[in-house]
Amino acid sequence: MHQLEADALTSPRAPSFIVTLYGDIVAPRGGVLWIGTLIECCAAHGLSEGLVRTAVSRLVSSGRLEGERIGRKSYYRLTDMAEEEFEAAARVLYAPPPQPTGWLVTLSEAETVSTDWLPIGPKAFIAPRRNDVLRPNAAVLSCDTVAGIGALRDFAAQAWPLAEVGAKYDAFLSVFEPILAHVWEAGAPPGPEALALRLQLVHAYRHAALVDPRLPEAALPEGWPGGRARALFVRGYLALTHAADQHIGLTFHDSRGRLATATAATELREDRLRRECLA
Repeated sequence: MHQLEADALTSPRAPSFIVTLYGDIVAPRGGVLWIGTLIECCAAHGLSEGLVRTAVSRLVSSGRLEGERIGRKSYYRLTDMAEEEFEAAARVLYAPPPQPTGWLVTLSEAETVSTDWLPIGPKAFIAPRRNDVLRPNAAVLSCDTVAGIGALRDFAAQAWPLAEVGAKYDAFLSVFEPILAHVWEAGAPPGPEALALRLQLVHAYRHAALVDPRLPEAALPEGWPGGRARALFVRGYLALTHAADQHIGLTFHDSRGRLATATAATELREDRLRRECLA
């Protein structure tokens, strides 16, 4: 890895990083990985074999991974529960819906609404008007902001963790803007370094994007960094993906042999990101 990258990046926590690795690499390639490959990949990020094995054990205990032993080798696959969780996260990272421009309001009971909905009364909830927000089986109204933008921003700042999410985006930008500027200038690094950098990119970005309530722009603080962070993530991911995927196809193994360099799922991800980049 280039010295600029090595100096800026720190070793991640093993369980969280393994979740990132499975989500970015393994889930779209069948969901199974040899633990030897996992240990080798994590070593490039400063994670020891002992840390990896402990983290895998915890992920098994939490119901995200399940193990299988074939001969002397151990393989770990995503559980059905984890696959659903990873698919939901992948939609946010690789194929998010357009930023909402308005709101949904429902007159419903608390137990009937998903976590996207915020209570604003005894039986009233509000959510950003996005097509991935689950509608309850109740009256749902669509509305727009027609006045009081300042008051709306004050309300949003108190109701959602926007300061915390914005700080995560700012931290992501401060680390990856100079690193990716070097990539734009020098070109993508060789496969092992490209994959290591892409994993760090996804890992850092997902910690902000998956807690972002993705509100209409009118509700966000001035200078909100989410759009800039998204653009950097998309451009960086695309710049690193060819070399990273080639390395995966050469060195990553599941119980049947090498993982595919590309699959229909990885190609769909890349196509959607390219379309977003050109939009």
